[in-house]
Amino acid sequence: VQLQASGGGLVQAGGSLRLSCAASGNIFRIHDMGWYRQTPVGQRELAAMAFSGGGTGYSDTVKGRFTISRDSATNTVYLQMNSLKPEDTAAYYCNARASSYIDTPPGDYWGQGTLVTVSS
Repeated sequence: VQLQASGGGLVQAGGSLRLSCAASGNIFRIHDMGWYRQTPVGQRELAAMAFSGGGTGYSDTVKGRFTISRDSATNTVYLQMNSLKPEDTAAYYCNARASSYIDTPPGDYWGQGTLVTVSS
């Protein structure tokens, strides 16, 4: 399973960006898809998750500002980021928990990071 992320960039505080991540390759089933972020000096942390059952989850730091959505037909997950703050500056990584074949257990897959920079 390969994940291709896009949509990062430079934006002023208060602005918006939309990230996209498309999964491809040998995919039997994608369970959960989400976004993590990591600053140069911090650990990778969960930002938002779209669960296979349709629910979503957010970290407290982004709740109310970010919205995750998922298109199961195209195996794509989106992250709409509004009211961006300088502290949102980070590399954002797409994550998918997926099975490649019917008889294989799900594994965690990662896309390349896409950089989001929010200027004050």
